[in-house]
Amino acid sequence: MNSTHISRRTVLQSVGGGALAASAAAHTGSLAGGPLAPWTPGTLDIHHISTGRGNATLIVCPDGTSMMVDAGATYASLEYTVAPIPDGSRRPGEWIGRYAKRHLQAAGHGEIDYFVLTHFHGDHMGETTAGSPPSKDHDYLLTGVTDVEAVVPIRRYIDRCYPTYDYPIPQNDPWTGNYRKFIASQVKRGRSVERVRVGSARQIALQHKPRSYPDFVVRNLAANGEVWTGVNEESRHLFPEIASLKPADYPSENMCSLALRLSYGPFDYFTGGDLTCGTQYGEAPWQDIETPVAQIAGPVEVAVMDHHGVTGASGPGFIRALRPRVFVLFAWDSAHPCMDTLNAMMGTRLNTGPRDIFSTAMKQETRIANRQVADMKSQNGHVVVRVAPGGKTYHVFITDNADESDRVIAQFGPYTCA
Repeated sequence: MNSTHISRRTVLQSVGGGALAASAAAHTGSLAGGPLAPWTPGTLDIHHISTGRGNATLIVCPDGTSMMVDAGATYASLEYTVAPIPDGSRRPGEWIGRYAKRHLQAAGHGEIDYFVLTHFHGDHMGETTAGSPPSKDHDYLLTGVTDVEAVVPIRRYIDRCYPTYDYPIPQNDPWTGNYRKFIASQVKRGRSVERVRVGSARQIALQHKPRSYPDFVVRNLAANGEVWTGVNEESRHLFPEIASLKPADYPSENMCSLALRLSYGPFDYFTGGDLTCGTQYGEAPWQDIETPVAQIAGPVEVAVMDHHGVTGASGPGFIRALRPRVFVLFAWDSAHPCMDTLNAMMGTRLNTGPRDIFSTAMKQETRIANRQVADMKSQNGHVVVRVAPGGKTYHVFITDNADESDRVIAQFGPYTCA
């Protein structure tokens, strides 16, 4: 990476140590070797939780409003995946829930305000197995998000299909069926469940002191092939009508992923589930839904790689449009990320500015097959993006995922937003 190129979004890159470590401590209260300092009012924390079993992001907003995006629990063979993190003594959703509970206590809250599910895959919502235990009322099985809710209550749910779950076809597979039973149970308990409103900047809003942070906005960018136009809260549908397609050509679950852009002053963050850019070798251009979503999002400071950086995702249009200073990769499989994707992200043809890549885990076989992995800033640990009050600067902290100490093992920044 040529560090002489400076992007318009950011101008500083650095690693913990010496005067830089002192600077990080002054802004965040954290130093390498010690525990991550608790969230404080005015700060935006984005925790990319490392379990080796799926995606899970905890966001603590400037006023203490909390949001979790996905809570995956997959049980794939260890032949292809890393071992459970920190270990297999608890289910992945339990580890996620315990992590969230610890960090929400610092915000003075005992609930998650919003749970946002990007799409209906087990590594984002939780797989069920023959050994999955039932909930207390026996209405559903415990895994992923259902495990999280058993540890820390969730007030509101947003997904791409509620209440019909029928696009592009009825969602009746066992894992989605378990999620639907869970959602029905939550509705009975008085919890709020909503279908995402694409284009809205009001569906997800600060709950505690919104007037104190008027420059904090969460924009719903896309879901089900519907994409925000950039005008008010209008959207347009980019997928063909289902009636015009053969069943084999229906949009995949990944293509239907929900995407968000979170903004705090000059700081912008993108997450888009498993959006894809493959076009069946050019025969179905509309299947590149990732590019128009990234284009409407525009340049951001931090972006989560779509679909774990595998082939057919996190493609050229994604990189060129978002141009993030920091990439975050949820990885646990030997295919995360593929060689071409990582090469494009690290090269200067699509993004001339500097960029750092942080992964939540990495399979040893991937390190051998894809040597560029060694150029990542971090290959293992919880990845915590901490944005300073006002959103002008941020740090990235890597915390230990081997236990629940939240010990800082590396720190990066400050990064300055344009």
